[in-house]
Amino acid sequence: MDKVRYVYGLTSALLVGGATVSLVTGQPAGAQVAQNDDRVMSQVVPRAGAPASFADLTEQLQPAVVNIATRQRVEVQSRNPFQGTPFADLFNRRRGGEQAQPQTREAQSLGSGFIISADGFVVTNNHVVAPNDRATLEEITVTMPDGTEFEAELVGADPASDLAVLKIQSNDNFPFVKFGDSSQTRVGEWVVAIGNPFGLGGTVTSGIVSAVLRNTGQGGAYDRYIQTDASINRGNSGGPLFDMQGNVIGINNAIFSPSGGSVGIGFAIPAEIAAPIVDELKAGRTIERGFLGVSIQPINDDLADSLGLPRNRGEFVQSVQDGRAADQAGIRAGDIVTKIDGKDVTSEQTLSFLVANIAPGTRIPIELLRDGERRTVNATVGKRPTDEELRQEQMFDPDAEEEMTPQESDGLIEEKLGVQVIELTDTIARQLGADPDTVGVVIGVVDPNSDAGRKGLRRGDIILSANYQEVGSVDDLRTRISEAEADGRDALLLRIQRRGQPPRYLPVRLRQ
Repeated sequence: MDKVRYVYGLTSALLVGGATVSLVTGQPAGAQVAQNDDRVMSQVVPRAGAPASFADLTEQLQPAVVNIATRQRVEVQSRNPFQGTPFADLFNRRRGGEQAQPQTREAQSLGSGFIISADGFVVTNNHVVAPNDRATLEEITVTMPDGTEFEAELVGADPASDLAVLKIQSNDNFPFVKFGDSSQTRVGEWVVAIGNPFGLGGTVTSGIVSAVLRNTGQGGAYDRYIQTDASINRGNSGGPLFDMQGNVIGINNAIFSPSGGSVGIGFAIPAEIAAPIVDELKAGRTIERGFLGVSIQPINDDLADSLGLPRNRGEFVQSVQDGRAADQAGIRAGDIVTKIDGKDVTSEQTLSFLVANIAPGTRIPIELLRDGERRTVNATVGKRPTDEELRQEQMFDPDAEEEMTPQESDGLIEEKLGVQVIELTDTIARQLGADPDTVGVVIGVVDPNSDAGRKGLRRGDIILSANYQEVGSVDDLRTRISEAEADGRDALLLRIQRRGQPPRYLPVRLRQ
């Protein structure tokens, strides 16, 4: 199957408001209820082989599986139909000339989750509760199988692993389940998924484990799932996948589906990955991951044949980020990394996964092949940047084709200057050949119909100052524009740094 189509099908299934991801956790058989005498409910263990019925097991587990709904406030961006005309400044103004407040609408999402403690801690997927960039999370509601609703607080979230922990606002004792050991899960074993598909709460489906440590090709440290043919659909996100002893062995997270519905290929985050992260989030700690700073690709058949390597071993280094841990250790583009801290790099145990699970600051040996020779280098693992920092560093190619992205742009700067800008990170500064101590913001896109476009500003130019005042952030530039307008000025004097050229001053007229 074409890889691009495959990834598209998988990604299209990660939808909230009917999400196709569900979470699986393991526990001793049967949901547990805290009581005054600390006794727990009896365990239900079906006989080996194909069970005659899942009814007893479901009856014990279902009370701990909940529905999760969120209410979000989304800012709606209004496009100015008069942009570029003398009437542009009249758009979206109230009588009296006051600027109207941004329009908002209410949005909701639906998903699943499960209770992991008697005092009401709940595990779900991050994408079930995380609002997008223009939305604000206002309320989370947890609904029990009997219909009782509780308000919940977001205790912690980890976008990288797509996990989140909530806390029910109640003093009640709740039935709960526990994580099992997914490392012992075998292909062909029976599993049960419980969740909230399409808003139909308390839905139970069964199937078998189709594969373990499945790599979907999306990349990243956590691209390793339990694959199951238990029916999983939109709304199962964050719900548990149970083994026949009542242990949560996975958290339903995604499905492969060209149509958006279940076709018998579902993916769950293994409990062995989820449980330690959940413990950290529950304790209110930030998840810190290791980072080398390399761009990698798996060893395919052609690459393996050309290098004389066994298949399913090692990953090829395409590039190395300047100043990061790999660069400092002497790793180069073209190297093949075969072992990380004594562990083989394979398709099931990728470099990203191994490094992400090493504490930042740890010094480790890395075995690699270079020019047909085996070498060992020692690297001090760095701390993984935030997703936003990585997005900015990886997306900025000075020579890439410009594309206006109004949904991500700053309205005032784009409207008045005709440019979109991003923060100047150390990595972007190196890509542009700027000094490490350069302070400014980087132009990502220029509207060719603006005065900035007509005067030759282009992607990769760095704005150092505006009206003789340093611009150290996007907020600074926004402030300079507002000050210029308040002073009745029609233009802004920018100081521009371009690769290979000395800084220069350029007056740019503000759009009216």
